[in-house]
Amino acid sequence: MSVAPLHGLVLAGGRSTRMKRDKAALAYRGAAQLERAWQLLEPWTARRFVSIRADQAGEPLRARYPQIHDTLADAGPAAGILAALEAHPHAAWLVLACDLPFLGPGTIADLVARRDPARIATAFRSAHDGLPEPLCAIWEPASRAPLAAAVAAGRSCPRKFLINADPLLLDPPDPAALDNINATHEYWATMNALDEAPGPLHIRVQYYALLREQAGRSEEAIETRARTPRDLYDELRSRHPFTLAPELLRVAVNTEFGDWTQPLADGDAVVFIPPVAGG
Repeated sequence: MSVAPLHGLVLAGGRSTRMKRDKAALAYRGAAQLERAWQLLEPWTARRFVSIRADQAGEPLRARYPQIHDTLADAGPAAGILAALEAHPHAAWLVLACDLPFLGPGTIADLVARRDPARIATAFRSAHDGLPEPLCAIWEPASRAPLAAAVAAGRSCPRKFLINADPLLLDPPDPAALDNINATHEYWATMNALDEAPGPLHIRVQYYALLREQAGRSEEAIETRARTPRDLYDELRSRHPFTLAPELLRVAVNTEFGDWTQPLADGDAVVFIPPVAGG
């Protein structure tokens, strides 16, 4: 039996609603998650692509890489996997989610070495529940038709698909490697576990109403080691005579309302919005 060539796919088409910012751009170990996943795929794959929604094509980070666009809406990760299988039907796909900060090269090497091309997929068992982990797995060409049928029938969960598809399931060499990070509290726990000190960020801050009067300016560019909008506001209160407590303000990051615990990134524009009457 001929073995299908192995291509790589980084899943980066999610909306990151729980994280309140793009998970693919969050940095761990000095690199954006998308960049790290791409580097992990490189030694093992003949070609690599980033799986995204069509409306993300021009986003600067994703635009650096070859792309495969989802052709289905509201199908989650299955849409990206299926789009890759359809774009290159004779290839097998080493699929990685872009939110696996504990994943290292040893886990990928183990997966590739133990691949069984005769099975529909080769995947790890979750260390938490023993179920297949579809987003760090090798999907063989034979998975295309049954996955398409499942998605067409409204069954778009790739984990449930693999449960019923008889993949080869492996015990991961590092159980924590497959822990994905979706929400802000998980991000901070991960940063603490990795013992990563925040690097300096360059942030532009805008002020309105009472905050503008108290700061004596409408905006300023600062270098900071603040990790969240709350950290940033506390730092700014040591520079300016702000009298409003954070509970009285709203915060927006890059023109979108956010929350006080979301991670900041280099180049962010932050606005602290006081009550209409200035408190």
